[in-house]
Amino acid sequence: MPFKRNVEIGRVALCNYGTDYGKLVVIVDVIDLNRVLVDREDMVRHVMNLKRLSLTDIVIDITRSPKKTALKSAIEAADVYAKFAASSWGKKLAVQAARKSLSDFDRFKVSVARST
Repeated sequence: MPFKRNVEIGRVALCNYGTDYGKLVVIVDVIDLNRVLVDREDMVRHVMNLKRLSLTDIVIDITRSPKKTALKSAIEAADVYAKFAASSWGKKLAVQAARKSLSDFDRFKVSVARST
């Protein structure tokens, strides 16, 4: 079975390291085999190593290095955030975030509910 998540312009990726951890970014340009230029509506466009990205199945139709307004409209048109939230990966991350935000008493209630 061939590899389906290729590094390409318009591919949506999840940052798995650094200050942008857990955020979805869009690849807007490929620099070389290890680095890409990524962008998002609320961040400054910058170079990121591919080891710090996890590629998703979502691809949006953009040109190389689009302006911020064109990128924002393409993200909204493709409904990227809703598609990712509906995927099993997005659901898993939402469950992890909900568990992380539980208080001590909430964790106790969950353990009591599991034991009965």
